[in-house]
Amino acid sequence: MSSSFIPHPSDFLFDYPKSAAFGRVLPKSRIYAHANPGKKLRGRFVSQVDQIVWRYKLAPETVRLAARPGVSEIQIFEVALREPDLDHDVLRAIDRAIPSPILFELSFGAQIKVTATYKRPNEADPSKWVVGDYYGTDWLPADTQRKPLPVALDLAGLYEQMLRALIAEPPRRGESLKDQVERMARIHGMQMEYDKMELRLRNEKQFNRKVEINSKMRSIKSSIKQMRQAKS
Repeated sequence: MSSSFIPHPSDFLFDYPKSAAFGRVLPKSRIYAHANPGKKLRGRFVSQVDQIVWRYKLAPETVRLAARPGVSEIQIFEVALREPDLDHDVLRAIDRAIPSPILFELSFGAQIKVTATYKRPNEADPSKWVVGDYYGTDWLPADTQRKPLPVALDLAGLYEQMLRALIAEPPRRGESLKDQVERMARIHGMQMEYDKMELRLRNEKQFNRKVEINSKMRSIKSSIKQMRQAKS
């Protein structure tokens, strides 16, 4: 699975209203037409994805919440997998093909997990979408009890609460969703660097190099701790 997935040990699934049910199979060819994936990525679609179903469309007419810039609708896609691991470039291709935020419910056998990225229009070119790291639950039993949608004033507020529920690190006081996601991305990048250094440390033979690597690791660990601390 792509390293851009940040798991959250959450046990929630949302209970979507019947009024928002859409229930249409989304052909892979539609994704190909809009995302123009290369041969390698098409191969992952074939080997990893069995079927994509557009399960729900959360929109003003289906959930009675007003649209806002960047969040006129929220789509819920069910992706049935052929194997338990999914390369997140597959999800990025789907996200880039559909011009609205998406929450994915991945299913494999009798298990299910929810994953999504913070997706927003590019400030320089609103016709393009910014897609970053994916956040999500661990695998859950498919019969896990579902919880009602969060109470919100509009679709942007609903999307924010749905996505924050997938992010392991809680927001700081007054922190916007964009700032929280950017902070998470920095933590993730530092953690990846720490993991690489940990591997180098295990393989390093020279004592002076071990000392140097250890020092860098302590510095990164301290930075991660600071990034995770709540601010008043």
